[in-house]
Amino acid sequence: MIETEALTPSPQGLARAAEILRAAGLVAFPTETVYGLGGDARSDLAVARIFEAKARPRFNPLIVHLPDLDAAREFAVVDARAEAVAQAFWPGPLTLVLPLRAGAGLSPYVTAELGSVAIRVPAHPVAQALLREFGGPLAAPSANPSGRISPTRAEHVLAGLSGRVAAVVDGGPCAVGVESTILGLVGAPALLRAGGVTSEALEALLGPLPIGGDASKPNAPGQLASHYAPEASLRLNATPDGASVFIGFGYGASDLNLSPRGDLVEAAANLFHLLREADALAKPGQGIAIAPIPETGLGRAINDRLRRAAAPRP
Repeated sequence: MIETEALTPSPQGLARAAEILRAAGLVAFPTETVYGLGGDARSDLAVARIFEAKARPRFNPLIVHLPDLDAAREFAVVDARAEAVAQAFWPGPLTLVLPLRAGAGLSPYVTAELGSVAIRVPAHPVAQALLREFGGPLAAPSANPSGRISPTRAEHVLAGLSGRVAAVVDGGPCAVGVESTILGLVGAPALLRAGGVTSEALEALLGPLPIGGDASKPNAPGQLASHYAPEASLRLNATPDGASVFIGFGYGASDLNLSPRGDLVEAAANLFHLLREADALAKPGQGIAIAPIPETGLGRAINDRLRRAAAPRP
């Protein structure tokens, strides 16, 4: 166990975070989606520490965070199609899985020794400032124990990883609240994970997108069948039964509510925080029930997380 430093996103705090990262330490930091657990993507030691801190399976690849498209070109082959998508959606909550550039210098642990790499350019100003202060690629999965609820606040990170990571940069609550959309662009385009950019927005640019990915052999993060899970059991598409902690959506009686006005953007931002609150409210043996969520727009990302959270635990 190590002492986890609490840092602010001040110039001094970011300089300290970059110093830790250069020494192969781990720093959790905010993005617009969730808090990421950052380590130098070129360092086998740093990346191994990410897997160790999260107890994450080594076959599950990581996302590399970079400040801009020019930096992405150093590590991936960016063709005209990828360039058009990046120009439309970066910086933002979209990850592109692209062919790995020869001699990119990334740790093979980052890519799970695949011939591709997942890259994101985050929009959050603290993430951008840290990337530029560090001056290199950051591998950064969500900053939580593997398979558990993703963190959208610094206190969530500390609840799960305090003593396992060197520092947390507190940038306040994450605005989007669900992880980035992952788009595969190795071969034909495929949606590998629903997330903060809607599939409708991507299809307006690319045309219809098939669903890709394999839970038994992931080619991108977020494909494991069981993920994002609270301690209590979770029941989906439910109505209040008086026996479960009920999370509502839209108008109606509930213990907690993702969005009383039925707004999917608000619901996504609240999802992981309210799952944590419901878990805390649940008595021994009591489960969590959640109202139906529309399968449109950000609702697809919300339902993806909920289905994985409700799946049988390994």
